[in-house]
Amino acid sequence: MFEITTETSFSAAHRLKNYQGPCENLHGHNWLVKATVRCAELDSAGIGIDFKILKKHLKTIVNQFDHKDLNEVLEVNPSSENIARFIFEQLKIALADSKAVVVRVEVQETPGNAAIYYE
Repeated sequence: MFEITTETSFSAAHRLKNYQGPCENLHGHNWLVKATVRCAELDSAGIGIDFKILKKHLKTIVNQFDHKDLNEVLEVNPSSENIARFIFEQLKIALADSKAVVVRVEVQETPGNAAIYYE
């Protein structure tokens, strides 16, 4: 079994609903997203999934967020946890016809603070 990970980033603003503290106000982050997939087999080149393909799908998903107010993009409260789940679910759909299975998505909103979603 092989795990393949790629990462990308985006800049976006959000405010947390039902939260008391500074994060209830609109503020921004330079978000880092890491996605890991699992492949049981390698192709004839010895590759589970091409990094370019995985990164392309991940970038397509996060480009929906780049330089936007996440409260206007997502239907859920844009916490790191909900963003990680959204990206996971979208990546799962994007890779449905491949041999790669999404294992986890990590969303880091600030260095040292991240949420990971997996099933």
